[in-house]
Amino acid sequence: MSQIALPLGNGPGAGRVVIGNANSAVVEAFGAVAGWPFRTAVLLGPPRSGKSLLARWFVENGLGEAVDDADQIDETELFHRWNRAQESNTPLLLTALWHENGWAVALPDLASRLGSALRLEIGAPDDAMLADLIAAHAEARALVLGEEALRYLAPRATRSHIGAERLVATIDRLSLERKVAPGPGIWREALSELSGVSQPRLL
Repeated sequence: MSQIALPLGNGPGAGRVVIGNANSAVVEAFGAVAGWPFRTAVLLGPPRSGKSLLARWFVENGLGEAVDDADQIDETELFHRWNRAQESNTPLLLTALWHENGWAVALPDLASRLGSALRLEIGAPDDAMLADLIAAHAEARALVLGEEALRYLAPRATRSHIGAERLVATIDRLSLERKVAPGPGIWREALSELSGVSQPRLL
């Protein structure tokens, strides 16, 4: 599993950003902040996709400043933050939820500046990254899911970061309710519960 370890959370696997097809370009861009337009980048992604963890890693590694959930704060304050970063020549990373119609900024001065910023997006994980995400969430819960489980679950799971998280949470809950280790029966039941589709038995 390719991960950036962060000192967050309580479990052994908590607070790690899994690197894969969905976010590798973001991590690569972090290594080239000097080339960002106006030293500013906007990181967009769906819920629970690791935006906050990446922003924290960005700050803790001395790459610059970050404003998490920038689309949720006062635009005038955000504009001042952008100006201060420019005055101090400090790279600035802003995170926001991905929306189909983009991030609608009402303040004209802020909109023009963010329109010139580097746009980074976290996409949908492929099977390999989905397996790593499932493994990371299982590790955070001290839940044992081996290679056989990952091979079975990854192609059938909802192809999203939050889908992987919900799947592991459901497997953990069902395992505790049944008082059994999370084997094939639990995997199938969890997938069926989340998708509403009956899952095939392992041959």
